[in-house]
Amino acid sequence: MQYWYGLRMKPIAWLLPVMAFTLVLAIACGTATPATSIPSPATEAPQGAAPQPQPTAVPAPTSPPMMEEAEVNPGKVTWLVGSFANERFHYCTSTGAGHDYARQVHAFLISSDEKDGARVLIPGVAKDWNLSADGRTLTLTIREGVPFNDGSEVTAEDVAWNFRYTMGPGAEEWVGSGCLSTVKLMEKIEQTGPDTVALTRKESFPGWPAYVSEATGQYMGIVIPAWFGGEPRENLHDKAVELAYDENPIGAGIFKLKSRVASESMEMERFEDHYYQPKNGFPKDRRPRFETLDLRLVPEVATRVAAIRAGEADIGPVTLDAREQIEAGGGRLIFGPEGTYIFAKFLGCWKEQFPCSDIRVRQALNYAIPRKAMQDRLFGGPEVFEVRGFLSVTPSTEGYSPDLDPFPFDPEKARELLAEAGYPGGEGFGELIINTWVSSASPLMPETAQLAAEFWKNELGIDAVVRVSEEAAVKKLTKVTEDAHGQMLWRDNETRVDASGLLHGSYGRNPDRADQTSQDPELVELSRKTRVIIDPDERVKALNEAYQRFRDDSAAFTIGYINIPYGVGPSIATWEPFPLAFYPSALHTITLK
Repeated sequence: MQYWYGLRMKPIAWLLPVMAFTLVLAIACGTATPATSIPSPATEAPQGAAPQPQPTAVPAPTSPPMMEEAEVNPGKVTWLVGSFANERFHYCTSTGAGHDYARQVHAFLISSDEKDGARVLIPGVAKDWNLSADGRTLTLTIREGVPFNDGSEVTAEDVAWNFRYTMGPGAEEWVGSGCLSTVKLMEKIEQTGPDTVALTRKESFPGWPAYVSEATGQYMGIVIPAWFGGEPRENLHDKAVELAYDENPIGAGIFKLKSRVASESMEMERFEDHYYQPKNGFPKDRRPRFETLDLRLVPEVATRVAAIRAGEADIGPVTLDAREQIEAGGGRLIFGPEGTYIFAKFLGCWKEQFPCSDIRVRQALNYAIPRKAMQDRLFGGPEVFEVRGFLSVTPSTEGYSPDLDPFPFDPEKARELLAEAGYPGGEGFGELIINTWVSSASPLMPETAQLAAEFWKNELGIDAVVRVSEEAAVKKLTKVTEDAHGQMLWRDNETRVDASGLLHGSYGRNPDRADQTSQDPELVELSRKTRVIIDPDERVKALNEAYQRFRDDSAAFTIGYINIPYGVGPSIATWEPFPLAFYPSALHTITLK
């Protein structure tokens, strides 16, 4: 997650000083390309109302009527961003903002769309997929004729190579945490036929399709050529070749890189031969309806607002308070729904020496969080910050129900629970350290932590102290060591279509990891049983019930989720960003006046 978007903050005497934030919003890139033809696909319609795993091959619906190609405006969209991060184009080597530009230069094996306000999975570079009866093996059937932007064609060999590159032996040396965690769970990666690739985990994983799709918080489901630079890649992790690739990224996405100035600008042009278009039998044209995407690095929010108001830029993340200025220039605000969320998590609370080992203590602190005050005083209301959902489970997530929404603010109940646990008025509790950082995705994260700390002091008598450090340092402290056990982690993360990874990562997969959410045997067994359910209807019900159990346990709890605000200038006629996207999404819906 890489965005910095400013949000309104009314001054409160007890809050920390407002931090200076930076936005990391970066978008697409690509390279040059001759045309390549593609046979008509068999399956292009959304696969149901929710992105649920398929135990059998994705069925081929009746072919939709052919659509006319969208008219392309010869102009450009100037998009202001706060950071280009390390400007690398692969998930396992990027440091965050790669989500934004890499998602535009690359195409996904399983794509996504919006249906009835929800994100759904649809075929992409893979024309269909099959999940084995035991949920361990995902078999992808690769579409013929999909072109990379250098004119070569995507093959099953490329796909198999990509997964060996990201999940196979040796990938544990990568910097990307997603690559690091996944490689440990893999059993084998095989090209099983001329157009098929099979991915097998050591244990059942019904969330496989969503995991390698566009609709997730990582982009491991992309494809880059196995042989680029003229020679076969014998060494999967050749750093010199990887760096050369970043200078000339080859993908099958909607844009290709035209030029760039490091740490200043990226200019990208529309990839005319992107495979997802009506002439290839698809029901929509997913190519941009404008020729050029001009990314400009502008870290300061005020400068972005002024540029959009003056008509010098078209889109950029802004503060909620900028609404009047943007509208005065003929523009408007557009919100990216359910983009990120903030949550709090106790560390090492399975150890009896810590007060948080008592569920009454955890619930007491949960009840004493002033979420409505945060919503109104910090974020400016529910347009930006909504108090709903549980961790990465928000209204558009599989398994959500209102029963998962956060505890109400009830300080009296909190005091009663704390007294029952043996800490009346906070007596004997000791100091509670809250570890957090200044986030590029949720800029008011330290302030929300400080507001909670002040309420815990005033309402419960707990000496809560907020410790703001560098993100990397906090993650190392909490994930690698046990030095923060008995303390809290206050952080943000991406929302998800399929949040079953919550079961894998926090409540059962790694009971020995330092930041494990719980080691309660009952919860570990619940997570084990729930995560292997394959039947879609049974799975949704079981996930919901498991999430409710985890919510009530209060070892981790949600503060709220954020709808990302963008300033949009008057030259933009339409744009409909996808829900559950913390990155620039659905750029094919942008039209110019």
